[in-house]
Amino acid sequence: MAVLGIDIGGSGIKGNLVDVETGALLGERHKIDTPQPSTPEAVADVVAQMVSHYGHGGRVGCTFPAIVRRGVALSAANVDSSWIGTDADALFEARTGLEFWVFNDADAAAIAEMEFGAGQGRMGVVLVLTFGTGIGSGMFVDGALVPNTELGHLHFDGHAPVERWAAARARRAEDLSWEEWAERVDRFLGHLERIFSPDLFIIGGGVSRKWDRWGHVLTTSVETVPAQFQNEAGIVGAAVAAARAH
Repeated sequence: MAVLGIDIGGSGIKGNLVDVETGALLGERHKIDTPQPSTPEAVADVVAQMVSHYGHGGRVGCTFPAIVRRGVALSAANVDSSWIGTDADALFEARTGLEFWVFNDADAAAIAEMEFGAGQGRMGVVLVLTFGTGIGSGMFVDGALVPNTELGHLHFDGHAPVERWAAARARRAEDLSWEEWAERVDRFLGHLERIFSPDLFIIGGGVSRKWDRWGHVLTTSVETVPAQFQNEAGIVGAAVAAARAH
């Protein structure tokens, strides 16, 4: 079954059709710049354009960079603050006439990894961490998602939040070597290990493509692997989650 997945970010909005039985992409990814300011109405216009581009008539899975509870945005990371309290599900459904399911962006990316990627078939506690502009997180316990963990917002070792210090953006902004940055990631993983005692860390985001540059620096005793899905994880995970939502 084909479901449209849309991934809303602070700078771009991406979409593609997904075979939710296999996780395969069924066409070319389409991307539209996120409008500035990124108000709910302006973003809804772009979402409608994405639906029209694919000529899609079924349900739609959509990520959003915020805490999302039952389709309602309860925070706003890298998007306009007017999103807080907005029912994104209802807004997009009213604009397109289609059934929408909106999820936290990191949760959606983690779902893709657990269903079809590095976490497939894994039980116990699995933490999927995406390192980019910030640090997104998805937590699973015996295959069940614990939504909206937002571990990048933790205060750690004097850094509030930790993502300002250990996200991929910090490496670029401070001109750190891969090894210097990886030492920060390693300290953060050690902190999460003490709190959650996970069985597996899956590391996603663009840095997963450079795993050979920095993965060897990590000292955590927890099994740690790079994500298999990269920039498409949110699209795939949102589509799969929408297909299974009730």
